[in-house]
Amino acid sequence: MEKKPESQSHRPRGFGGFGGGPVGAPAEKARDFKGTIKKLADHLKLYRWQMAVVLLFVIASTAFAIASPKIMGNATNQIVDDYVRMKAYDTITEKLPEGVKLPKGTTGADIINQMPESERSKIPSNQLDAIKSLDLTTRPSFHFDAIRDIVILLLGLYLFSALFSYIQGWIMTNITQKVTYNLRRDISSKINRLPLSYFDKRTYGEVLSRVTNDVDTISQTLNQSLSQIVTSVVMIIGIIVMMLSISWVLTLITILILPISFVLIMMITKKSQVQFVRQQELLGNINGHVEEMYAGHQVMRVFNGEKASVAKFNTINDKLYHSAWRAQFFSGLMFPLMNFVGNLGYVGVAVAGGWLAINGHIKIGDIQAFIQYVQQFNQPIMQTANIANVLQSTAAAAERVFEFLDETEQIVDTSNPDSIGDVKGRVVFDNVVFGYDPKKPVIKGLSATIEPGHRIAIVGPTGAGKTTLVNLLMRFYEVGSGDITIDGVSIKNMKREDVRKLFGMVLQDTWLFSGTIRDNITYGAPNATEDQMIETAKEAHVDHFVHSLPGGYDMKLNEEANNISQGEKQLLTIARAMLAKTPMLILDEATSSVDTRTEVLIQKAMDNLMKNKTSFVIAHRLSTIRDADLILVMKDGNVIEQGDHTSLMRQHGFYAGLYNSQFAGATE
Repeated sequence: MEKKPESQSHRPRGFGGFGGGPVGAPAEKARDFKGTIKKLADHLKLYRWQMAVVLLFVIASTAFAIASPKIMGNATNQIVDDYVRMKAYDTITEKLPEGVKLPKGTTGADIINQMPESERSKIPSNQLDAIKSLDLTTRPSFHFDAIRDIVILLLGLYLFSALFSYIQGWIMTNITQKVTYNLRRDISSKINRLPLSYFDKRTYGEVLSRVTNDVDTISQTLNQSLSQIVTSVVMIIGIIVMMLSISWVLTLITILILPISFVLIMMITKKSQVQFVRQQELLGNINGHVEEMYAGHQVMRVFNGEKASVAKFNTINDKLYHSAWRAQFFSGLMFPLMNFVGNLGYVGVAVAGGWLAINGHIKIGDIQAFIQYVQQFNQPIMQTANIANVLQSTAAAAERVFEFLDETEQIVDTSNPDSIGDVKGRVVFDNVVFGYDPKKPVIKGLSATIEPGHRIAIVGPTGAGKTTLVNLLMRFYEVGSGDITIDGVSIKNMKREDVRKLFGMVLQDTWLFSGTIRDNITYGAPNATEDQMIETAKEAHVDHFVHSLPGGYDMKLNEEANNISQGEKQLLTIARAMLAKTPMLILDEATSSVDTRTEVLIQKAMDNLMKNKTSFVIAHRLSTIRDADLILVMKDGNVIEQGDHTSLMRQHGFYAGLYNSQFAGATE
């Protein structure tokens, strides 16, 4: 197999998932934050009216929640005022002579004005104003009707707040899932339109992360963080307005505490970020080591590498322990310190509020409401900090998704494609030039003519271009220059699917999917009958071993298909190609994973399969292709020799050297 361009390594991922992750964990940043957010907003334009409704309900829900403490404070004020009036009435009436009946309309002010200064000074100042406004005809009592109305109003606000929150959550979830569905659909469709060269440059995990991790990150942010942004902003503004409506002095005390919080957050974040970066680096190292040892555990044991492996693991694990401990320690300091600073605010508000209440500037219920606002004030600030972190990670994830969707696609099939009626199988390579990197051609001016029904063997050293030649034939890649024709029709003028329908393929690296053995054999011929499938399985020597398996053809292969042997996997792929009954075949050392006895049987079945079919056989063991009608000997991207086995051996050239080296190695 030729060496393909090296895969790019994974980009580092962010640490914080939804909600910002651990405090102080750095978020991965997008290179073009504004541009990415704009593209994401374009995907939301279809749902702009639903988004407007969501924002309206978020604002309403938050506004109701903000108003609640002030209204609850009014209830407290009502109870306190009623109690003070009752105490004031008792205080003034105790000073009246026993049996005295006051005329209707007599107020406390009338009595206070008649009192000597010595008696008046004994009345508590907080009761004096209440006494003056009292109607002394009847004793005051608690206004339960007013308190009841306030409680009903509060319950209504809480109910509407919860209802609006539920409605906006339902709508936002619907929008999020539709956007997520559209993104995954676009990615899936894009995968099928990308050239194979794209996947040569990237790992499968990197491509799959677009569909899983990145789209999930976007989904979580859209579902909750967008509404949280609005909620936090409305809460910060609303709480400040409500606090100012109660007391500008207490509001100033609360705001003056904020710089202390920000300084502490910056200090802790600076310390913890270093440790989080180190932790993630070491986590990658330990995962890589475990994966490497697990994948090669047999080789590791053969060479007695257990102690060295464990020692290396312990070294990395020890470093990871200390780094993770420091990261979590600094992160864990955040909330205790924030609580400490918040408690300082409570102390300031309580002391100043008490002084203001004594002097009649505010009421007790106002202090109660204000303390609730102070308690709520830190929450949206912390949420805003976390959301900023989440948005960075989301923008980075969205940027990767949009980069993938913007990748250059394979050339679109012609709108008026050519087709081949009765396929003969004459293939012509006409001065074909191709390179994975256009500046470094792998195939350099290759020309060859393959006659219908001939068996063509392609041989050469690693990197000569053997597999590349087949990939060009199947239009997995487009030729740089030159042309490839089948029965005189250029494959560039045919639809890709029409080209690929002409070929059956068996690769050295077997591919079977999770499903039954029957499903795997009929993958290329879903309309084949049961009898046709079994007859083909017998020709490929599959039927015998399938009957020895539990369930037979209905046995389900697991994800890695490791519940059957490698040789049995190869036999199944051969049966799959045979059942497809395509006019041409491509075999990449198809019998490399079977034993010698089975190889002989398979070779006979292949001989029958390849009769009257143009067949391309990529051969590494030259002894298997001595009966080929034509052998193409490739080196450095060119066909340097061609002919049958006998003629090539007579030339004593490159092929003869390769063959003799294998033969000599086999007989030593």
